[in-house]
Amino acid sequence: MKEVTKEVYLKWYEDMLLWRKFEDKLAALYIQQKVRGFLHLYNGQEAVLAGALHAMDLTKDKMITAYRNHVQPIGMGTDPRRVMAELLGKATGTSKGMGGSMHIFSKEHRFYGGHGIVGGQIPVGAGLAFADKYFNTGGVTMTYFGDGAARQGSLHEAFNMAMLWKLPVVFIVENNGYAMGTSVERTANHTDIWKLGLGYEMPCGPVDGMNPVKVAEAMTEAIERARRGDGPTFLEMKTYRYRGHSMSDAQLYRSKEEVEEYKKIDPITQVLDIIKDKKYATDEEIEAIDQRVKDLVQECVDFAENSPYPDKQQLYDVVYAQEDYPFLPHKL
Repeated sequence: MKEVTKEVYLKWYEDMLLWRKFEDKLAALYIQQKVRGFLHLYNGQEAVLAGALHAMDLTKDKMITAYRNHVQPIGMGTDPRRVMAELLGKATGTSKGMGGSMHIFSKEHRFYGGHGIVGGQIPVGAGLAFADKYFNTGGVTMTYFGDGAARQGSLHEAFNMAMLWKLPVVFIVENNGYAMGTSVERTANHTDIWKLGLGYEMPCGPVDGMNPVKVAEAMTEAIERARRGDGPTFLEMKTYRYRGHSMSDAQLYRSKEEVEEYKKIDPITQVLDIIKDKKYATDEEIEAIDQRVKDLVQECVDFAENSPYPDKQQLYDVVYAQEDYPFLPHKL
């Protein structure tokens, strides 16, 4: 695994803090009705992304996930201002304001969504990996889904084909304890989701998803296996979300005490404690990071709010692509 240096810890802290504050700002904008529809926030799960990015090669590896998908493209290199604009439905957004919260996408940065159908991204991730193998790109696809999606039949079909063809894919279930409001204990007679890989003789196991170092270690091993041509791995990231399934979730299925217990092992706090213990940064330097994050989030909000909504013509431009279509000009 690439060494986890002082610079890595400082980057992890700044990145995870940005993701947390970005999501917090989205929650506020949602209450103001500036973000419409559904809004699923990532608060508490940041270590899963930070550790994975440390193990990935962002020049060729891909990522695909479900609808809790705002910060992943930022981590992959997408301009956070464009992500914010997409959430506000603006023309400067990553999908010109037509994808919204659940469908962030960046082909340029190899982030393939943002999928609203529960589990729908699992076979698509396997398909992306098939393309990498077919064209011999050397890339690996990180395919994320939630614990609820692990009960979808498409998972088994994708697992079977991925093992049969030795596809360069890493399947990751982000087990945050609840499928919407239904606990893992109520969805099956087993709670170790990673064991589903055993039925396909797929390398699999649990990972501490609140610790970016543990995530990076497991992801490095899985990615190296895939890149060698030895096929997929299935990892269960044991993590937790502090907010509800979506902003409309009253969270009646869990206690405030439970949430507070998990906040004691908050991934951002864990990284900050190491930075302080090892004297990687002074209090002033940490404050400077905090201010940079605050300023960037505000810059994203200003960019999004000052951007125009899409023109109505765009509705037609994204449907008809043929050059000789006689009724409406195609502008995109």
